[in-house]
Amino acid sequence: MTDEYADLHRPAFTADLLVAALERNLDKPTLYLGDVVLTGAQMRDQISGFAQALASLGVGVGSSTAMLSKNRPEVLISMGATMISGCRASALNPMGSLDDHEYILGDAEIETLIFDPRFFEERAEALAASSPSLKNVLSLGPSKVGVDILALAATFEPGPLRTADVGPEDASSMVYTGGTTGKPKGVMGSYRSGAALNQIQMAEWQWPDQPRFLVCTPLSHAGAAFFVPTLLRGGALVVLPAFEPGAVLEAIEKYKISATMLVPTMIYMLLDHPDMAKRDVSSLETLFYGASAMSPARLKEGIEKLGPVFFQFYGQTECGMTISVLRKEEHLADDPERLATCGRAVPWLDVKLLDDDLHEVPQGELGEICVRGPLIMKGYWNKPEETAEAFRGGWLHTGDVARRDREGFMTIVDRKKDMIVTGGFNVFPREIEDAISSHPAVGSVAVVGVPDEKWGEAVKACVVLRSGQNVDAEELVERVRAAKGSVHAPKSVDFLDELPLTPLGKLDKKTLRARYREGASA
Repeated sequence: MTDEYADLHRPAFTADLLVAALERNLDKPTLYLGDVVLTGAQMRDQISGFAQALASLGVGVGSSTAMLSKNRPEVLISMGATMISGCRASALNPMGSLDDHEYILGDAEIETLIFDPRFFEERAEALAASSPSLKNVLSLGPSKVGVDILALAATFEPGPLRTADVGPEDASSMVYTGGTTGKPKGVMGSYRSGAALNQIQMAEWQWPDQPRFLVCTPLSHAGAAFFVPTLLRGGALVVLPAFEPGAVLEAIEKYKISATMLVPTMIYMLLDHPDMAKRDVSSLETLFYGASAMSPARLKEGIEKLGPVFFQFYGQTECGMTISVLRKEEHLADDPERLATCGRAVPWLDVKLLDDDLHEVPQGELGEICVRGPLIMKGYWNKPEETAEAFRGGWLHTGDVARRDREGFMTIVDRKKDMIVTGGFNVFPREIEDAISSHPAVGSVAVVGVPDEKWGEAVKACVVLRSGQNVDAEELVERVRAAKGSVHAPKSVDFLDELPLTPLGKLDKKTLRARYREGASA
């Protein structure tokens, strides 16, 4: 086929959708963050200036960039500019350590670092000195480190947004896994996978009309995934600096928020907050949640307090956000088995439960969730062996073990790597956690395997009680024994003030396990 037909069948990539969404909303507010309110036209013009500034520094198609910033409007402006410029983008966790940041910059061969000087000037200076791949250090405002990219962007006249000439298999992003087994791996996202995510979000997810979407998670991470769909629906983002349950409840009431996204731990904190009963949250139509399993008992409580607003998405870094969904009307408040599921596979993907020999397991039996389709990553950056293992047999192996019922709803029993082998029996923590969390005194719980001379691994439950509540450890042990049998019953229960969380608010079992393994080896 000749070059004149090269773009004949080119799909709309995320950058194309961003441009279209801004053009649709030129005179409407698209972003509220503190005292800043930006219309679609204002955001378009700021992205244009930023993109031209990047181009003047030689940053364009294929350039590797990283963002280090807390939530501020310029994060979205920068993301929009790098997106339309065809850069390969990475995010540095604002709560990560210097070692974490140095590892990602070095491993991903980052050429351009964009940072917030209000909080990360010293970190940027240290990274500039220790990262040989860096060519540009760009500051979101005046700084003694690098180039003030905002001042540079202001010197350019805004023009029409033109998206870069990129192909579907070009790398659009590099997202690093949590590093639960060894060093974090760089997951290469493609323009093809980004387009698939947008399509599934728009087709399968339940959005309010003209959503007022509250973002209280880092914009540089999951928060930004809701930006383009919200604008395409004619809505606007309301952004908080960080998650604080009282501030979230206040913002829902003040801005008449109709949609937001929270991880389960954040939802628990919201439900337990004293302001929950005082604030008017009746505007909330959809509460998207995912990233980790949610207790069926606490989900039932959420439905009773907030109404039928919950929408679950299940995915992972290697297959972004939406392998399956549990729609609002599928949340049956009086059916704990349904509330324990991660919904049904989206029809855009081929999703099967396979055994170790890649055979599909019968209905009701346990198998690994394996996926094929356009949403899947390109592979792991510079890790061909790990990529081959993840793609074994022509499937993406998620590492999640689940069973499927007659209607197609999948229940994840746990991660393969989180399975506890105690006395020769395989035990999945999720099933124990669901039994314990159904007790009304329990706020949250995590179950891990700890070293044990007799059992190899012993089941330990780590429990955070609700304020003013109490329960004996033995009562919780008996609750599990009655629900799952003696093999699942915890050998010990620790009551903690809080469970360790990742910077994104997910339960950090890696840190929790390390505490007990270090104690055992001491």
